[in-house]
Amino acid sequence: VGPIPGDTVYPQSLKGGKFDIVVSMFHDQGHIPMKLKGFVYDADTKDFGSINGVNTTIGMPIIRTSVDHGTAFGKAGKGTANCDSLKQALQSAVRLAKSGYYDNGFQAS
Repeated sequence: VGPIPGDTVYPQSLKGGKFDIVVSMFHDQGHIPMKLKGFVYDADTKDFGSINGVNTTIGMPIIRTSVDHGTAFGKAGKGTANCDSLKQALQSAVRLAKSGYYDNGFQAS
């Protein structure tokens, strides 16, 4: 399906459940709806504590997944960081590896 304009596909996906996945042409284009949906708001502290989500880059000869947030230097050393997004990124990479899609003979040296 597509291409579909971003102002149409993201509401249909996020609110209507019409699509299971949306492929974005640009990092920033796909990140806006992910962050709108993924940030976890803590009503007690009135703060956006963490974000859940995985960024996957396709079209490369290697598997590349990443957490869907920045470095969070403000949380360093405080014991407040949440590792859920890292776990999700690693689990996604494992699923991609097991799928065989990236079995292209690439050998690490």
